[in-house]
Amino acid sequence: MSEKLPIGILGATGVVGQRFIQMLERHPWFEVAWLAASDRSEGKTYYEAARWRLKTPIPANVAAMKVSPATPEGAPKIIFAALDAAIAAEMEPRFAEAGCAVVSNSSALRMHPDVPLVIPEVNAGHIKLIDGQAWRKKSGGFVVTNPNCCAIGLVLALAPLQQRFGLEAVMAVTLQAVSGAGYPGVASLDILGNVIPYIRNEEEKMEEETLKLLGQLNGTKVVPATFAMSAQCNRVAVEDGHTESISVRLKTKARPEEIITAWNGYRAEPQELKLPSAPQQPIVYLTENDRPQPRFDVDLGAGMTTAVGRLRPCGVLDWKFTVLSHNTIRGAAGAAVLNAELLKAKGYLAMGDVK
Repeated sequence: MSEKLPIGILGATGVVGQRFIQMLERHPWFEVAWLAASDRSEGKTYYEAARWRLKTPIPANVAAMKVSPATPEGAPKIIFAALDAAIAAEMEPRFAEAGCAVVSNSSALRMHPDVPLVIPEVNAGHIKLIDGQAWRKKSGGFVVTNPNCCAIGLVLALAPLQQRFGLEAVMAVTLQAVSGAGYPGVASLDILGNVIPYIRNEEEKMEEETLKLLGQLNGTKVVPATFAMSAQCNRVAVEDGHTESISVRLKTKARPEEIITAWNGYRAEPQELKLPSAPQQPIVYLTENDRPQPRFDVDLGAGMTTAVGRLRPCGVLDWKFTVLSHNTIRGAAGAAVLNAELLKAKGYLAMGDVK
């Protein structure tokens, strides 16, 4: 009998669901035991139900699995959720109510006061919000979320700066890959040779989630960070990798070498705990004057490392730089898997019971 924890995936046929399957194929702690998707996929094998979009093949055992109804009955007690927000708002509480640990990639519950929004390298302590959830008290179930795909790369780059120098203002302009829109996503005639300067709700998510992530846990709530934050979001014809042009004003003046040292030297709890999906170096500064670039740098740290480059003075704020992160790995499935690893390391997940 396997000693790995059985997990289920809600929204298993979508792009993020596929990334979950890919990342969990040889995971030392978790194994895929249950899959659910929309009604039209129910009862089919995963191979029949999913239009596989990744470069590695579907694991043979997963390809043969039957897609189950998206209900808690018969599901494992650990659920990775990759659902549209409207569906997640109704479905994730139902699974938590049934005693499941729901590790969600959806935006539906991120800003709820008692739901942790977590990047383990930044605010691992926020998982304590779980203990105040009504689901936890009633059934042992709970919900933990990871942030928006652009907020993750941004916040990883900001966290060392906030820690060392303090932040007064942040401005972010994103160039977001088409894989962030799912499949089939943006029509080719809309995106080829084009930039679309609007992604629904994206700017609002980046702004409010960044402040929650970099806020302070105060008892049973998170007090958001108070620096000024502005985001502008664009869709571009790149397959994978969200690029961001960032300007910051710091509370304490800093030299460029101090900022770069803060990035390259940044380590946190996932690295100390040696969590399986944690990159050895969560942030890497690239010295070339034309990097980072999605084509060359998106897979650093198996897609879990955030690349930063082009640090230079800003004529409006203090400093400006470029950030790149893999949107479906670090920004989605990988973020949730790392959250689950943190939960297990902290005693929130155990064989046969999520308590």
